[in-house]
Amino acid sequence: MTPGLCLRSGLVLLLCGVILGAFGAHGLAQYLASAQLEVWQTATDYLFYHALGLLGLGIWSEPKTPHRLLKLSGLCLFVGILLFSGSLYLMLLTGVRQLAMITPVGGTLFILGWLAWLLALPAVKQEENAG
Repeated sequence: MTPGLCLRSGLVLLLCGVILGAFGAHGLAQYLASAQLEVWQTATDYLFYHALGLLGLGIWSEPKTPHRLLKLSGLCLFVGILLFSGSLYLMLLTGVRQLAMITPVGGTLFILGWLAWLLALPAVKQEENAG
């Protein structure tokens, strides 16, 4: 993902996080058990953490030479949000418990996204020093 796309995606996902958090707290409280509401909150928390990561990645990488690991990092964080948080939201709204099998794939993408950013740091630093 390009820095601009990371920025826009991060902002849109943060907006969705506010909406989904409020919906869970106010719209679903009478329909879901407390344990289910905790899962909803976990999905929202992870959405926020990783959307902020996307935003940070976009801001940090904007002035830098594009690097494939930075693009991969953004993509992993974005898709990870969709799969991790999205699968939990859908599971709670539909009652289809099999959707929870998708959640660990999203979590793995979170790990890979942060790892890709970490691995990109020395390469980006070398390019900055060379330029």
